[in-house]
Amino acid sequence: MGRERLFQAVRSAISDACAKLGCAGDSIEFEAACLGFTGGIADKEQVLREAVRARRMLITDDVAIALAGAHADGTGIVTISGTGSIAMARNSAGESARAGGWGYMFGDDGGAWGIAREALRAVFRWKEGWGPATRLHDLFLEESGDNDIHVFRRRLYTEDYSRPRIAALSRLVSDAAREDDQVAVEVLRCAADSLATLTGVCCGRVFPPSQIVDVAYVGGTFASAILLDQFRRKVEHDYHVRVIEPRHDAATGAFLEAIRFARAEPKE
Repeated sequence: MGRERLFQAVRSAISDACAKLGCAGDSIEFEAACLGFTGGIADKEQVLREAVRARRMLITDDVAIALAGAHADGTGIVTISGTGSIAMARNSAGESARAGGWGYMFGDDGGAWGIAREALRAVFRWKEGWGPATRLHDLFLEESGDNDIHVFRRRLYTEDYSRPRIAALSRLVSDAAREDDQVAVEVLRCAADSLATLTGVCCGRVFPPSQIVDVAYVGGTFASAILLDQFRRKVEHDYHVRVIEPRHDAATGAFLEAIRFARAEPKE
């Protein structure tokens, strides 16, 4: 998003929110503001400080506000599995750790992209005669409208299939798993294990082994009961954690972070 588009988007969001509260967004000055974004914050800070009038401003990313929303006191672990995958932990001293979030070329294991990738690999192995049969082959062709998996594979490398569109194919894996397709079940279980590993890495870096830590799960892939159950069993067995549903969403997390930031003692 360019500088002008970002400025206008933020100003519009402030105006809409203030209109609902019956106040003028153009003249209001906030005691504190927290803004979380994807894609890094270094290139956004200057325009955000021009767009938002606030005595204190915290500019962070979407993972941090997801964690803040998931846990009422802002401490714990959040494991996110959307298109990609990432986990973040924060303790009561404000120390934090992250694992994952490396994008589709170097990471995304356990995210929707990674699930779709592993499912397609399984189909190609079966097609070449060195992997087990799977219903995924027919589901991918039905979805794409192609009659040959090789034609479909070539289209995956074209502009027809953006990264989000490929990631969306992960729902077919859940469909096949519900039909007891063992290849699809194994793909989901491996995805859950990858997410559990990210969680455990974060946990071990900022929490002592004796402390029971809440882990909140966020993201569309957790709609799969197979994936969620495997994730829960894996992390609760291997690490000193308890899996919970997130208490609030990321937008509420930004609000809670702003409140905490307003109450914090200013640094010398």
